[in-house]
Amino acid sequence: MSATTRPPDPETYAVVVPTLGRPSLRGCLEALAAATADGTGPAAVVLVHDRPGPGAVTPALDVPPTLLPVTTIVSGAGRGPAAARNAGARSVGQVPWIVFLDDDVVPGPTWGRDLLHDLATAPRATAALTARIDVPLPSGRRPTDWERNTAGLATARWITADMAFRREALEAADGFDERFPRAFREDADLALRLLDGGWTLAAGTRRTTHPVRPADRWVSVRVQAGNADDVLMRRLHGSGWWQRAAAPRGRLRRHLAVTAAAVTAVGCALSGRTGAAGVCAAAWLAGTAEFAAARITPGPRTRTEIATMVMTSVLIPPVATWYWLRGHAAHRAARPLGPARPPLTDAADSGRTPREQART
Repeated sequence: MSATTRPPDPETYAVVVPTLGRPSLRGCLEALAAATADGTGPAAVVLVHDRPGPGAVTPALDVPPTLLPVTTIVSGAGRGPAAARNAGARSVGQVPWIVFLDDDVVPGPTWGRDLLHDLATAPRATAALTARIDVPLPSGRRPTDWERNTAGLATARWITADMAFRREALEAADGFDERFPRAFREDADLALRLLDGGWTLAAGTRRTTHPVRPADRWVSVRVQAGNADDVLMRRLHGSGWWQRAAAPRGRLRRHLAVTAAAVTAVGCALSGRTGAAGVCAAAWLAGTAEFAAARITPGPRTRTEIATMVMTSVLIPPVATWYWLRGHAAHRAARPLGPARPPLTDAADSGRTPREQART
């Protein structure tokens, strides 16, 4: 077989980074360049700019010089990270592995070497390998509500902030489901479809840092949009998807109850039923106070943090309810994509590494 037709090494990989052009992208790429300077680098890097400029022109991105020869920038369609990752995967060529990185993570100093070890030792039916995510929290004080929320990424079961997928498995599942418009649940959906098809997912050895990105005081209200995605997950995977994905249930049921109490209080007051209105208003106040206290107690308890928790605790239940109802309306006809096609089960490949299989 000539050099021009020789298949790529089974540990050859490409990196795909969906981005909105945030300043954090530079730090991510610099860390990637440093971690792969020992010859463990990717065959290709694809940056999918999901916020194209006027006329769909892709804005310039700051890429370290050592990565420039292998880097391509493509325009996304502005439909979220699931669609952007699919676009990137189509652009990397026929590499055996595709590593998806978020543009705000920082690969560790031995990332490249550890990744190659993960890929070389992955069993044939392993569809994906996660990184070990570190979320640095401030020392000397308690973390804020947003910092605690971000820290949950360190224990998330499947997180595409840094996840290496076998190309064959990604194609077997038809990629990410682009009905998920946010960076939320699209990874769990893909993982469940792969598991349903007989693939496995495993933890790798490489380490990646996910800093807590700056956020304004209303970020906890905006993330309630994810309640619509939870409705879609239930449509696609049934009511037991929470347990299968090891996803925390959150407080949606309490938010629905608190919102119902508020709406009923207003309705009773307008109809002249002042007694019932008072009871419902008291239930709303008690539920809101309990929610605020649950968020304030583990935090730094500064004046700013307490004020933020009080204001957002009033807003979150109705906003969560709104997105939950909106999800039911938007996804009422959603149909599952079905399980991924199963991995090859050639008995001759049993128990051998990808490198050994490629040599035969």
